[in-house]
Amino acid sequence: MRTLNFSAGPGTLPIQVLEQAQRDLVDYQGRGLSVMEMSHRSPDYDDIHLGAIGAMGTLLGVPDTHDVLFLQGGASLQFAMVPMNLMGPDGSADYVVTGTWAKKAYQEAQKFGRARLVASTEEIGHARVPHGSEMDVDPGAAYFHYTSNNTITGTQFHTMPDVGEVPLVCDMSSDILSRPVNVAAHGLIYAGAQKNMGPAGTTAVIVQKDLLDRAPDSLPTTLGYKIHSDKESRYNTPPCWAIYIVGLVCRWVASQGGLTAMARINEEKAAILYERIDRNDFYRGPVEVESRSRMNVPFRLPSEDLEARFLVAAGEAQMSNLKGHRSVGGIRASIYNAMPKSGVEALVGFMDEFERQNG
Repeated sequence: MRTLNFSAGPGTLPIQVLEQAQRDLVDYQGRGLSVMEMSHRSPDYDDIHLGAIGAMGTLLGVPDTHDVLFLQGGASLQFAMVPMNLMGPDGSADYVVTGTWAKKAYQEAQKFGRARLVASTEEIGHARVPHGSEMDVDPGAAYFHYTSNNTITGTQFHTMPDVGEVPLVCDMSSDILSRPVNVAAHGLIYAGAQKNMGPAGTTAVIVQKDLLDRAPDSLPTTLGYKIHSDKESRYNTPPCWAIYIVGLVCRWVASQGGLTAMARINEEKAAILYERIDRNDFYRGPVEVESRSRMNVPFRLPSEDLEARFLVAAGEAQMSNLKGHRSVGGIRASIYNAMPKSGVEALVGFMDEFERQNG
């Protein structure tokens, strides 16, 4: 029996993807070698690499004005690459801080230019995302950066910020592929794979081509988006296995009906869990209703002692990684695309029984 993995990252993967990867691990489609052993310049890997780029582009509706890149270094490296490439020596950029990772992106950008804080919900413990009227947008900013989903606090932008003609830059690490996205309205989207898209090791970057020439000539070669665009993400050896898995995940999402169907399924799963949390006072959700994430659902119990007992009992019931982030405590269930509805229903059933015994 597989454990129900509610981890925020690395997150659970579709069983169909894992089974396909298992078959290809030692002998990729009869080639006599693993994907991890292939030359990244070989025809077989060409099909894998360009196939993954194409599958992601098709799934997200990436227009011809944008390139799909697979880079390394995680989303954390993108905190630096974005301002290094897009801000310009005399420019400034707007940042919204809605959680830990958004704050890290803002702090990193301050090292490379004038990063301006246009809104923050830190004073209220990031219990919601800012309203549009709270964002002091600079129409002359080089870009506007926001984090679409906040894994630690469990908040999510359900509509993208309206910033006029300023290029939108979004960290979509934890909700990419979970719903339709207006890629054309973004200058750049980046997402670490390990939450909702694949294993750790690669980061998807979708960048508007006419932004590629903003980077200064002094930028180190491997930190420039343009070189990776020119070389189709193979300027250096790419993380072949991780990219292969991302391609499989994209095709799996397409087989489920695409992003519109996935959004509906995710809404249904989240509604089941939030209904249980809201039923009475035994479980309490810290996030304001209109900002609740459909990917990461935090909640508290009446005491930390009960939370500790909840985690032990959940582990015994084959439900893992439900402990909240160390900075906030409590419980957190991450219900990414690959978490089936039956898994959420099993968690809710466990919550009912735990309350019956401890309420």
